[in-house]
Amino acid sequence: MDLHHPILREFPEHRETIKRLKSDEHFRHLYDEYHRLDDEICRIEEEIDFATDQETEEMKMRRAKLKDYIYHLLRHAPPACPTCQGSGLAH
Repeated sequence: MDLHHPILREFPEHRETIKRLKSDEHFRHLYDEYHRLDDEICRIEEEIDFATDQETEEMKMRRAKLKDYIYHLLRHAPPACPTCQGSGLAH
């Protein structure tokens, strides 16, 4: 059973928006923190690393809050520029 919850698997319909927003420092920081927490939680659940139940629950809560916020950013992201096809450069 795969315990990981990567953002691209959680929100496959937003793949292009995620790719585009990764160039934004704020979004990238949240994205990276989410995946770091997800990896940490999986290592605990696979009994590779150890944490108290309270620590694990706090990490899961933080991951859920990050996921909710990332989803909010994805839903409210401006559309890709049709002229630059999302690259930021006019073609």
